[in-house]
Amino acid sequence: MKTQDQLIDDLLTLAFAEDVGDGDATTLSTIPADAMGRQHLLIKEEGILAGVDIARRVFAKFDPSLRMTVMIEDGAHVRPGDIAFVVEGPVRSLLQTERIMLNIMQRMSGIATTTAKYQQRLEGLKAKVLDTRKTTPGMRLLEKQAVKIGGGANHRIGLFDMILIKDNHNDFAGGITASVGRAKAWCKENGKDLKIEVEVRDTAEINEALAAGVDRIMLDNFTPAATAEAVRLIRSKNPSVEIESSGGITLDTLRSYGEAGVDFISVGALTHSVKGLDMSFKADK
Repeated sequence: MKTQDQLIDDLLTLAFAEDVGDGDATTLSTIPADAMGRQHLLIKEEGILAGVDIARRVFAKFDPSLRMTVMIEDGAHVRPGDIAFVVEGPVRSLLQTERIMLNIMQRMSGIATTTAKYQQRLEGLKAKVLDTRKTTPGMRLLEKQAVKIGGGANHRIGLFDMILIKDNHNDFAGGITASVGRAKAWCKENGKDLKIEVEVRDTAEINEALAAGVDRIMLDNFTPAATAEAVRLIRSKNPSVEIESSGGITLDTLRSYGEAGVDFISVGALTHSVKGLDMSFKADK
């Protein structure tokens, strides 16, 4: 299995292959090979900056001679007119890395900004906003990194690092008791130490999940009032079980779920429909 660094490197390799190909025809035909220059990342919209570390990797991978000087690091609150960093070196390299760097940074910063808004809505509560697997194919690690930069928390990275038994699993396996039992047996047989979470739809399934001995219970599509009742039931029977709310939760309804006493609230909108943060990579004349 590849490491996260290797997966990010693969992503950058693909990004260069699809955008630069065998060379930027416009840049190669108009810019002399020995031309040197400098560009700066100009912030054009208020938000949370994310992707500076990945930008470093973009420039270093394409041309190690590019020199990057950072003024603002990941996680900072930025405003229009801020300069996040400057990069100096061969103009051809600056121009060929520009769009790939911007695509990544705009999306990551948009996710971080959105996450910060959601987490701020939970201020004073113990609940933490979680991401989901509703991510852009190939960019999951970067998008989940952006969620953390924005103050949220990561759920599982993929299908391999946590067991999340959902309604389809339970329906095919014959119920929660059967599916959790098989999951525990599989972990033991394969030397895995994975948390087991179960999605529940009603009180009967909550009780079955508690009896099965799960680590976390996901309350799927519960109302805030029903969530509060479920939290009281779960806490009365097993205070150590983590509780997560999920399903159609918006910025407007988020706090009501947090006030119900859950530990986590998963929000697909952090990554699946976010708007990028406006910024541009401008030449220093």
